[in-house]
Amino acid sequence: MFIETETTPNPATLKFLPGQQVMPSGTRDFASPEDAEASPLAQALFDTGEVSGVFFGSSFVSVTAAPGVNWSDLKPQVVAVLLDHFVSQAPLFNAPSAGGIAVPAEEDALLYADDPAQADVVEQIKELLETRVRPAVASDGGDIRYRGFHEGVVYLQMQGACSGCPSSTATLKQGIEGLLKHYVPEVSEVRAA
Repeated sequence: MFIETETTPNPATLKFLPGQQVMPSGTRDFASPEDAEASPLAQALFDTGEVSGVFFGSSFVSVTAAPGVNWSDLKPQVVAVLLDHFVSQAPLFNAPSAGGIAVPAEEDALLYADDPAQADVVEQIKELLETRVRPAVASDGGDIRYRGFHEGVVYLQMQGACSGCPSSTATLKQGIEGLLKHYVPEVSEVRAA
């Protein structure tokens, strides 16, 4: 098995491509070792002691190095963990149990409940995010989540390599905001949630 590595716009994050499906659907962001307890792979990456974030996409794993960690030292460790996981065909997540059931964190809720009168506008926004923005963000090792639309402002959350990336503000303001304003005149601004 060969694992490709790609740089991302975030210098602290590398994107690892195992050449096979990682997540059958959706994405998963692990921002702490506590979050990683749900996944043996994420936990093994955090156990290196040099990782501050792990993100699973459909065909990639993005890993964020802790502050002060040099990728030349960390990269072989991450590749070894990924090889062990994918060659052994270990499960991506721990088996569900009653103890593993949790209510979604408050941060996962929408910042603003969508106004039913704005349903068409919200649908347009979500469609553009899904078809135009998410693929581009995924190619950089991250994801974007819709968090609400209120009084002309679209609230989005960056994940994976895009979370904490020095260029994420420019991506939101110049890229995504421009796209949404062009196609959806009701949008006046995009903000990070």
